[in-house]
Amino acid sequence: MDSDNLLDEAIPKPRSSWQRAIWRGSSIIAPPLVTLLLLIWIASAVEQYVLLPLESGARTLLVWTTSDVLLSPPEPSQLAVEDQPEKGFEYGGLDYVQAPLGGKFLPEYVVQWVNHRLDMLPIEMQNPRSAQNYYHAYIKLRYMPRWFTIPLLLLVLLSVLYFVGRFLAAGVGRFFVTAFERIIHQLPIVRNLYSSVKQVTDFVLSEREIEFTRVVAVEYPRVGIWSLGFVTSDSLPQLKDALNEEMVAIFIPTSPMPMTGFTINVRKRDVVDLELTIDQAIQFIVSCGVVCPPTAAARLRSGGRPLLKQSSGTPPVSKQED
Repeated sequence: MDSDNLLDEAIPKPRSSWQRAIWRGSSIIAPPLVTLLLLIWIASAVEQYVLLPLESGARTLLVWTTSDVLLSPPEPSQLAVEDQPEKGFEYGGLDYVQAPLGGKFLPEYVVQWVNHRLDMLPIEMQNPRSAQNYYHAYIKLRYMPRWFTIPLLLLVLLSVLYFVGRFLAAGVGRFFVTAFERIIHQLPIVRNLYSSVKQVTDFVLSEREIEFTRVVAVEYPRVGIWSLGFVTSDSLPQLKDALNEEMVAIFIPTSPMPMTGFTINVRKRDVVDLELTIDQAIQFIVSCGVVCPPTAAARLRSGGRPLLKQSSGTPPVSKQED
């Protein structure tokens, strides 16, 4: 009786119709949703750490070059009209008022322009108190709206990347990059982080593409464990001459990040060619084996032989008895 109960617990119970519908809906919605969230996260990071600092720096430069702020009222003889300079005055054809904080004076039209459009400002800028804060809000409202600054800053950023790339392509640019990396590699903690990030960025952004000729299976990391790999070349000539064997260089990607992995050199006769495309193999690796290529999965479900094709010189694979 106890063995029957244990057997019942070991056999998974079939899902109900509503559970299958939820899982099916999740499998359909999850990929585009995760992709959208990833794109939003990237766009938010670019805006937060690149575009906003550039916008703030440009606004600060404009405020510094165009602001008309007076530290104190001018001499009474210079006033166009006798007034109350401690509250406001007319000077040079403009009406000046005192900022609530700091005691500095700025043109009245700047204050009125900002006060009438406070709802158009970000929350952190909706309560200007000093003359500099008023000018920052004025410059942002009048000359730097988001619909104008974001495309402009993106254009500036792309232009900078273009000219940096052209500069680094020259001999002088490579000299500076080499000197910079030499300094980075002397810093104990920074060099490890920089090296890891550089490996990933070089793999993703490098113009040199790794050409995979075919998908293979090889016994790695030990006999009896089969791993998917991509043939990259015919291995090192020195190794082939030393062993007097036909060799191949294989890249073994890791799950679920196929951009990293191991490069191994094996005998050509120990490699099993798979009738899979590069995309199918990458899907299999990224999903940790969950997404099985349709052609292979169909043959396995039908009880047929897996899609294995022996490389030249490989001993035949034993076929299971029905």
